[in-house]
Amino acid sequence: MIIEQTIEKLKQLKLTHAAEAFRELCDNGAGSSLTVEESVGLMIDREWTARENSRISRRIKDAKLGMQACMEDVVCDPSRGIDKAVVRSLSTCHWVTAKQNVIIIGLTGTGKSYLGAALAEAACRRGHRALRVRAPRLLGELAIARANGSYTDTLARLAKLDVLVLDDLFIAPLTQPEQRDLLEVLDDRYDRCSTVVTSQVPTKTWHEMQTDPTLADAICDRLVHNAHVISLRGQSIRKKKGLEGKIKEEKDKDKKEETQS
Repeated sequence: MIIEQTIEKLKQLKLTHAAEAFRELCDNGAGSSLTVEESVGLMIDREWTARENSRISRRIKDAKLGMQACMEDVVCDPSRGIDKAVVRSLSTCHWVTAKQNVIIIGLTGTGKSYLGAALAEAACRRGHRALRVRAPRLLGELAIARANGSYTDTLARLAKLDVLVLDDLFIAPLTQPEQRDLLEVLDDRYDRCSTVVTSQVPTKTWHEMQTDPTLADAICDRLVHNAHVISLRGQSIRKKKGLEGKIKEEKDKDKKEETQS
Protein backbone atom coordinates (compact mmCIF):
# COMPACT_ATOMS: atom_id res chain seq x y z
CA MET A 1 0.00 0.00 0.00
CA ILE A 2 2.78 2.43 0.95
CA ILE A 3 4.62 1.58 -2.28
CA GLU A 4 1.58 2.41 -4.42
CA GLN A 5 0.99 5.65 -2.52
CA THR A 6 4.61 6.67 -3.04
CA ILE A 7 4.42 5.88 -6.74
CA GLU A 8 1.21 7.90 -7.07
CA LYS A 9 2.79 10.87 -5.28
CA LEU A 10 5.83 10.71 -7.58
CA LYS A 11 3.52 10.79 -10.60
CA GLN A 12 1.60 13.76 -9.17
CA LEU A 13 4.95 15.52 -8.83
CA LYS A 14 5.48 14.72 -12.53
CA LEU A 15 8.35 12.38 -11.71
CA THR A 16 6.94 9.61 -13.89
CA HIS A 17 10.25 8.01 -14.83
CA ALA A 18 11.48 8.11 -11.23
CA ALA A 19 8.23 6.36 -10.27
CA GLU A 20 8.91 3.63 -12.84
CA ALA A 21 12.43 3.16 -11.49
CA PHE A 22 11.07 3.02 -7.91
CA ARG A 23 8.57 0.31 -8.89
CA GLU A 24 11.35 -1.73 -10.51
CA LEU A 25 13.46 -1.43 -7.36
CA CYS A 26 10.54 -2.55 -5.22
CA ASP A 27 9.82 -5.48 -7.54
CA ASN A 28 13.44 -6.62 -7.22
CA GLY A 29 13.03 -6.46 -3.44
CA ALA A 30 15.56 -8.39 -1.43
CA GLY A 31 17.25 -9.56 -4.62
CA SER A 32 18.70 -6.11 -5.16
CA SER A 33 22.24 -5.41 -3.95
CA LEU A 34 21.91 -1.64 -4.31
CA THR A 35 22.39 0.65 -1.31
CA VAL A 36 19.88 3.36 -0.44
CA GLU A 37 22.16 5.97 -2.01
CA GLU A 38 22.49 3.93 -5.20
CA SER A 39 18.75 3.36 -5.39
CA VAL A 40 17.94 7.04 -5.03
CA GLY A 41 20.68 7.86 -7.55
CA LEU A 42 19.18 5.42 -10.06
CA MET A 43 15.75 7.01 -9.71
CA ILE A 44 17.13 10.51 -10.19
CA ASP A 45 19.27 9.42 -13.17
CA ARG A 46 16.25 7.81 -14.84
CA GLU A 47 14.18 10.99 -14.46
CA TRP A 48 17.03 13.31 -15.52
CA THR A 49 17.86 11.24 -18.62
CA ALA A 50 14.25 11.12 -19.75
CA ARG A 51 13.83 14.87 -19.33
CA GLU A 52 17.13 15.62 -21.08
CA ASN A 53 16.13 13.42 -24.02
CA SER A 54 12.81 15.28 -24.17
CA ARG A 55 14.60 18.64 -24.18
CA ILE A 56 16.91 17.50 -26.98
CA SER A 57 13.98 16.25 -29.05
CA ARG A 58 12.18 19.55 -28.56
CA ARG A 59 15.25 21.58 -29.56
CA ILE A 60 15.75 19.46 -32.70
CA LYS A 61 12.08 19.86 -33.61
CA ASP A 62 12.25 23.63 -33.11
CA ALA A 63 15.38 23.77 -35.29
CA LYS A 64 13.28 22.74 -38.33
CA LEU A 65 16.16 20.83 -39.89
CA GLY A 66 14.02 19.56 -42.77
CA MET A 67 15.90 16.25 -42.85
CA GLN A 68 17.36 13.52 -40.68
CA ALA A 69 20.99 14.60 -40.30
CA CYS A 70 23.79 13.94 -37.83
CA MET A 71 27.55 14.43 -37.81
CA GLU A 72 28.13 10.69 -37.36
CA ASP A 73 26.67 10.07 -40.83
CA VAL A 74 28.67 12.75 -42.64
CA VAL A 75 30.76 11.07 -45.36
CA CYS A 76 34.40 11.83 -44.54
CA ASP A 77 36.58 11.86 -47.63
CA PRO A 78 39.54 14.23 -48.16
CA SER A 79 38.76 14.16 -51.88
CA ARG A 80 35.38 15.76 -51.04
CA GLY A 81 37.06 18.47 -49.01
CA ILE A 82 36.14 17.13 -45.56
CA ASP A 83 38.01 14.62 -43.41
CA LYS A 84 37.49 12.95 -40.03
CA ALA A 85 39.55 15.51 -38.14
CA VAL A 86 37.31 18.34 -39.36
CA VAL A 87 34.15 16.41 -38.51
CA ARG A 88 35.43 15.51 -35.03
CA SER A 89 36.36 19.12 -34.36
CA LEU A 90 33.01 20.51 -35.49
CA SER A 91 31.09 17.79 -33.62
CA THR A 92 32.38 19.12 -30.28
CA CYS A 93 30.55 22.41 -30.97
CA HIS A 94 33.48 24.39 -29.58
CA TRP A 95 32.87 26.75 -32.50
CA VAL A 96 29.46 27.52 -30.98
CA THR A 97 30.80 28.34 -27.52
CA ALA A 98 33.56 30.41 -29.18
CA LYS A 99 30.89 32.37 -31.14
CA GLN A 100 32.46 31.38 -34.47
CA ASN A 101 30.79 30.85 -37.85
CA VAL A 102 30.94 27.98 -40.35
CA ILE A 103 30.82 28.55 -44.10
CA ILE A 104 30.16 25.56 -46.38
CA ILE A 105 30.84 26.08 -50.08
CA GLY A 106 30.08 23.61 -52.86
CA LEU A 107 28.15 22.89 -56.01
CA THR A 108 24.59 21.58 -56.01
CA GLY A 109 24.28 18.11 -54.49
CA THR A 110 27.67 18.00 -52.76
CA GLY A 111 26.09 17.79 -49.30
CA LYS A 112 26.13 21.41 -48.12
CA SER A 113 22.59 21.41 -46.75
CA TYR A 114 23.08 18.05 -45.04
CA LEU A 115 26.24 19.21 -43.30
CA GLY A 116 24.55 22.44 -42.23
CA ALA A 117 21.61 20.50 -40.78
CA ALA A 118 24.01 18.07 -39.07
CA LEU A 119 25.85 20.96 -37.41
CA ALA A 120 22.54 22.35 -36.13
CA GLU A 121 21.53 18.90 -34.85
CA ALA A 122 24.86 18.54 -33.01
CA ALA A 123 24.36 21.97 -31.44
CA CYS A 124 20.88 20.96 -30.24
CA ARG A 125 22.31 17.87 -28.57
CA ARG A 126 24.86 20.08 -26.80
CA GLY A 127 22.10 22.21 -25.32
CA HIS A 128 22.08 25.04 -27.86
CA ARG A 129 19.08 26.53 -29.66
CA ALA A 130 19.28 26.35 -33.44
CA LEU A 131 17.27 27.07 -36.57
CA ARG A 132 17.84 26.10 -40.19
CA VAL A 133 16.20 28.21 -42.87
CA ARG A 134 16.74 28.85 -46.57
CA ALA A 135 18.24 32.32 -46.90
CA PRO A 136 15.82 33.47 -49.68
CA ARG A 137 12.85 32.46 -47.54
CA LEU A 138 14.21 34.25 -44.47
CA LEU A 139 14.82 37.43 -46.44
CA GLY A 140 11.26 37.22 -47.76
CA GLU A 141 9.92 36.82 -44.22
CA LEU A 142 11.94 39.83 -43.07
CA ALA A 143 10.49 41.95 -45.88
CA ILE A 144 6.97 40.94 -44.78
CA ALA A 145 7.85 41.60 -41.13
CA ARG A 146 9.07 45.08 -42.02
CA ALA A 147 5.73 45.78 -43.71
CA ASN A 148 3.44 44.40 -40.98
CA GLY A 149 5.27 45.87 -37.99
CA SER A 150 6.80 42.64 -36.62
CA TYR A 151 10.32 43.40 -37.88
CA THR A 152 11.84 44.18 -34.46
CA ASP A 153 10.32 41.08 -32.87
CA THR A 154 11.56 38.89 -35.73
CA LEU A 155 15.10 40.21 -35.40
CA ALA A 156 15.00 39.70 -31.63
CA ARG A 157 13.89 36.08 -32.09
CA LEU A 158 16.73 35.39 -34.52
CA ALA A 159 19.27 37.07 -32.24
CA LYS A 160 18.41 34.67 -29.40
CA LEU A 161 19.39 31.59 -31.43
CA ASP A 162 22.76 30.08 -30.58
CA VAL A 163 23.07 28.72 -34.13
CA LEU A 164 21.37 30.06 -37.26
CA VAL A 165 21.85 28.05 -40.46
CA LEU A 166 21.35 30.16 -43.60
CA ASP A 167 20.98 27.65 -46.41
CA ASP A 168 21.57 28.63 -50.05
CA LEU A 169 22.80 32.16 -49.39
CA PHE A 170 23.60 34.06 -52.61
CA ILE A 171 21.68 31.59 -54.74
CA ALA A 172 20.61 34.81 -56.47
CA PRO A 173 22.04 38.35 -56.26
CA LEU A 174 20.81 40.31 -53.22
CA THR A 175 18.96 43.56 -53.64
CA GLN A 176 19.86 46.53 -51.46
CA PRO A 177 16.84 46.02 -49.11
CA GLU A 178 17.78 42.33 -48.76
CA GLN A 179 21.35 43.35 -47.94
CA ARG A 180 20.12 45.71 -45.24
CA ASP A 181 17.94 42.99 -43.69
CA LEU A 182 20.74 40.44 -43.80
CA LEU A 183 23.14 42.92 -42.21
CA GLU A 184 20.67 43.57 -39.39
CA VAL A 185 20.51 39.84 -38.65
CA LEU A 186 24.28 39.37 -38.80
CA ASP A 187 25.06 42.51 -36.80
CA ASP A 188 22.88 41.25 -33.93
CA ARG A 189 24.68 37.90 -34.01
CA TYR A 190 28.30 38.96 -34.59
CA ASP A 191 30.56 37.94 -31.71
CA ARG A 192 27.48 36.87 -29.70
CA CYS A 193 26.39 33.64 -31.38
CA SER A 194 27.17 31.47 -34.41
CA THR A 195 25.94 31.49 -37.98
CA VAL A 196 26.30 28.66 -40.51
CA VAL A 197 26.13 29.56 -44.19
CA THR A 198 25.84 27.20 -47.14
CA SER A 199 26.40 28.61 -50.61
CA GLN A 200 27.28 27.60 -54.13
CA VAL A 201 29.28 30.81 -54.50
CA PRO A 202 32.91 30.97 -53.27
CA THR A 203 33.51 33.59 -50.58
CA LYS A 204 35.89 35.54 -52.85
CA THR A 205 32.99 36.33 -55.22
CA TRP A 206 30.35 37.17 -52.59
CA HIS A 207 30.77 40.88 -53.29
CA GLU A 208 29.66 40.29 -56.86
CA MET A 209 26.36 38.85 -55.61
CA GLN A 210 25.43 42.08 -53.79
CA THR A 211 24.19 45.40 -55.11
CA ASP A 212 25.66 47.85 -52.60
CA PRO A 213 29.46 47.45 -52.15
CA THR A 214 29.45 49.19 -48.76
CA LEU A 215 26.81 46.85 -47.37
CA ALA A 216 28.63 43.94 -49.02
CA ASP A 217 31.80 44.79 -47.10
CA ALA A 218 29.89 44.89 -43.81
CA ILE A 219 28.09 41.58 -44.49
CA CYS A 220 31.22 39.71 -45.55
CA ASP A 221 33.21 41.08 -42.60
CA ARG A 222 30.66 39.76 -40.12
CA LEU A 223 30.45 36.33 -41.79
CA VAL A 224 33.97 35.50 -42.98
CA HIS A 225 36.11 37.17 -40.32
CA ASN A 226 35.86 34.39 -37.72
CA ALA A 227 34.56 31.49 -39.82
CA HIS A 228 35.63 27.91 -40.47
CA VAL A 229 35.41 27.55 -44.25
CA ILE A 230 34.70 24.12 -45.77
CA SER A 231 34.84 23.70 -49.56
CA LEU A 232 33.02 20.56 -50.66
CA ARG A 233 34.04 18.97 -53.96
CA GLY A 234 33.08 15.98 -56.09
CA GLN A 235 30.04 14.92 -58.03
CA SER A 236 26.47 15.42 -56.88
CA ILE A 237 25.53 12.99 -54.11
CA ARG A 238 21.91 13.14 -55.28
CA LYS A 239 22.96 12.17 -58.80
CA LYS A 240 25.14 9.37 -57.45
CA LYS A 241 22.32 7.98 -55.31
CA GLY A 242 19.94 8.27 -58.26
CA LEU A 243 22.29 6.28 -60.50
CA GLU A 244 22.86 3.66 -57.80
CA GLY A 245 19.10 3.30 -57.35
CA LYS A 246 18.58 2.95 -61.09
CA ILE A 247 21.31 0.29 -61.35
CA LYS A 248 19.77 -1.61 -58.43
CA GLU A 249 16.34 -1.51 -60.06
CA GLU A 250 17.78 -2.86 -63.32
CA LYS A 251 19.62 -5.65 -61.47
CA ASP A 252 16.46 -6.58 -59.55
CA LYS A 253 14.50 -6.58 -62.80
CA ASP A 254 17.07 -8.82 -64.51
CA LYS A 255 17.12 -11.16 -61.52
CA LYS A 256 13.33 -11.38 -61.53
CA GLU A 257 13.27 -12.16 -65.26
CA GLU A 258 15.92 -14.87 -64.80
CA THR A 259 13.87 -16.45 -61.99
CA GLN A 260 10.69 -16.43 -64.09
CA SER A 261 12.46 -17.99 -67.08
